[in-house]
Amino acid sequence: MTANTVKQNIYEQIQKRNPGEVEFHQAVKEVLDCLIPVLERHPEYIEAGILERLVEPERQIMFRVPWQDDKGNVHVNRGFRFEFNSALGPYKGGLRFHPTVNASILKFLGFEQVFKNALTMLPLGGGKGGADFDPKGKSNNEVMRFCQSFITELFRHLGPDTDVPAGDIGVGGREIGFMFGQYKRLRNEFTGVFTGKGLNWGGSLIRTEATGYGCVYFAEEMLKTRSENFEGKVCTVSGSGNVSQYTVEKLNQLSAKVVSLSDSNGTVYDPDGIDDEKLAFVLDLKNVRRGRIKKYAEKFSVEYLEGKNPWGIKCDCAFPGATQNEISENDAKTLLKNGCYLVAEGANMPSTPEAIEQFIADKILYGPAKAANAGGVAISGLEMSQNSLRLSWGRQEVDEQLRNIMIAIHKQCYEASEEYSRPGNLLMGANIAGFVKVANAMLDQGLV
Repeated sequence: MTANTVKQNIYEQIQKRNPGEVEFHQAVKEVLDCLIPVLERHPEYIEAGILERLVEPERQIMFRVPWQDDKGNVHVNRGFRFEFNSALGPYKGGLRFHPTVNASILKFLGFEQVFKNALTMLPLGGGKGGADFDPKGKSNNEVMRFCQSFITELFRHLGPDTDVPAGDIGVGGREIGFMFGQYKRLRNEFTGVFTGKGLNWGGSLIRTEATGYGCVYFAEEMLKTRSENFEGKVCTVSGSGNVSQYTVEKLNQLSAKVVSLSDSNGTVYDPDGIDDEKLAFVLDLKNVRRGRIKKYAEKFSVEYLEGKNPWGIKCDCAFPGATQNEISENDAKTLLKNGCYLVAEGANMPSTPEAIEQFIADKILYGPAKAANAGGVAISGLEMSQNSLRLSWGRQEVDEQLRNIMIAIHKQCYEASEEYSRPGNLLMGANIAGFVKVANAMLDQGLV
């Protein structure tokens, strides 16, 4: 049976077993398409059923989450955890609290996490979880009660050597704190079972900044392949949450000019650049007041693009940092037409397959999410190490380790793209490099 036939059979099986889960189908297809040359060179992966095992989570957990609001009304949400693969270490991946959360989104994220974690070269497996709960508009007590109910069910599946969740959309330091507290109460132990913890009780410096910083470090490595740097580069950034905020901060440190941020309602365009003073306003607006990005336009008298994303703004580099599939084929064409020649993905799977085809065909510098946004999980891995050692490393030391990890990830991706005759195709390189590491570990460990 040819590699292409194997790929097609597995993809059809995925569609049949997981009907309607379009995000999961998309993530699997992207990886399978990239692995054809690997399967042709290594038939042992086909013989051992590696792909069939990789696309099926080792464990799927779904449960109800009852909680009570401040008025005494009872609500019921749905909780999930998909523990995808533990060949390289304990399951590692975030928890997402958002009304759009469903099995398809979490399975795509968990599947991506397997390869992303492998690229960090840290001993981490892949998983993802969350709930269709919206923390927005809820009081601290309501969020606390929800988090406690959520962990009261999930705690039995977690542990520092089993499954170590982190934050994601809707899950920040507040939520991690509430969940850790409930886990500690139920297990009667203080252990590094969550990452993204508070700095005064086991968290790591740079964890908040890690995904944004790491994305920029990865993009910096891409620019070096053309003997360039960020000085004077005009950059567009989507989103205005954690990832986007620290993408802007690091780009400013490297002398780039960021001209946009966005949220679900629209985009602000600031041609003078979002400097550190303006960024401080954004951090307060989004992290403290939890307001809309339109307030930035009103505060600094800049253009607000109601209901639009930033991809129509002329730029050299684009950093999608909001959510999945935010760059369509038409968006990609507009970016390329306007001279954009670098796209580094801070969000998970923010470009549609058709958009990616445009980037690859035009041979721009394209950094896929599973490589470019691996900084967050990299620092989570370092936080786990600090917890195990009962140590806390300094900011400079952690930032230097993050930079070195992102340099190493780029190197792995680039070398894999060259080895399989697709030089510079980092999408191909990331999928191949991550897959080979996980697949070889699965071969070593037998049929499990």
